[in-house]
Amino acid sequence: MVDLPSGLLYTEEHEYLAKTDEEDVYRVGITDYAQGELGDVVYVELPAPGDTLEKGETFGTVEAVKAVSDLYMPVSAEVVQVNEALADDPSLINSDTYGEGWMIAIRVKDLSDLDGLLGTEEYSKHIE
Repeated sequence: MVDLPSGLLYTEEHEYLAKTDEEDVYRVGITDYAQGELGDVVYVELPAPGDTLEKGETFGTVEAVKAVSDLYMPVSAEVVQVNEALADDPSLINSDTYGEGWMIAIRVKDLSDLDGLLGTEEYSKHIE
């Protein structure tokens, strides 16, 4: 059974956005479905804080035992924080993808970009 928390936004490429307490800032990671498809994550390459990326642009890669997958920006944004814990323990993506396994925190440039993302029910249908 795939874990799909409500209250998050999802992309068709299997990233999620979780609102933080800071205005216009969201944490981004891959969904439980994506980490399950990848298998054991062994390495993550992420951008640096201060990088500005456009919607759809590759922001990094996640390497698992059986595959390497690109990560795509869900919205145009500036990277404000990177989860440094993943450098030492990338398996956090497998064990706690929506918690300690988040990848980057971003400040969204244009909030209307969020309108194109999927809700929990829409994403659930997408992965069926």
